[in-house]
Amino acid sequence: MNGPQAHWLEDGRRLHLNHGPIDLIIEAFGDASECRAAYGQAVARFQTILSELVEELPELRRPASLRPRAFAGPTARRMEAAVNPLAEQFITPMAAVAGSVADEMLGALLAGRRLDRAYVNNGGDSAIHLGNGRSITLAIAGTGHGLADRITIHAEDGIRGVATSGWRGRSFSLGIADAVTVLARTGAEADAAATLIANAVDLPGHPAVERVPARALAPDSDLGDRRVTQGVGVLSSGEIAAALDSGLAVAEEFRGHGLIAASALFLAGQARIAGPMALTAPSEKSRKEIAHV
Repeated sequence: MNGPQAHWLEDGRRLHLNHGPIDLIIEAFGDASECRAAYGQAVARFQTILSELVEELPELRRPASLRPRAFAGPTARRMEAAVNPLAEQFITPMAAVAGSVADEMLGALLAGRRLDRAYVNNGGDSAIHLGNGRSITLAIAGTGHGLADRITIHAEDGIRGVATSGWRGRSFSLGIADAVTVLARTGAEADAAATLIANAVDLPGHPAVERVPARALAPDSDLGDRRVTQGVGVLSSGEIAAALDSGLAVAEEFRGHGLIAASALFLAGQARIAGPMALTAPSEKSRKEIAHV
């Protein structure tokens, strides 16, 4: 494996950091000198973040419980804290790894700096900083079917994490959602909740759904022999609605307990919304200014 890599994207505005499975896009807004210093801090922090996680990986792949475990690394601690409130269901800290890395890197970016706005996008799971009165418009991934897919987050909303999960994504899913996007206080919390809500969008035993044991695809998967979705065939409108409603019930439960702010669930051209999330179609202005998550 190559070591940590850092370079600017073609637009000269966004920093790309890559090391093994971690692939980050970082953008900061504000005074030029503050942004330069912030980017330098992010690059410095990135040098060890993967090795820290690898050291504790065996325990991070073990199921969470309601009693938090003691982890040495700050990113691992973020992962554990995000999944503990959800541990009545099967979940491991790995369900929050992408969002936790985004949170940790955003913290490094902001340390001692004054930025107007910033985001760290880790393969679609993002941590966001918004100064007073600031806002950011995001394009969420995986909706398809021409559905509206833009959301605008304002500083006063208190939302600093956005994450998306679904069977078409880069991580395994037990459900059949095309995409579930969650808004929460942190990237880690959004990531963990999106995983479980997407798992709940499901039609157990349906013949149109192809499932394979996770271990058959990745021998070291934290999901073990649990069957993960590899294909979804044709479903009736009623079946799509039933699957989405199952996921919506979980999203509303999480929202009722203050674990998430809102969630949008998508499957085969239908959608469900939990909480205050207004989806809009892209405007010409937003196409130029959008941050993709």
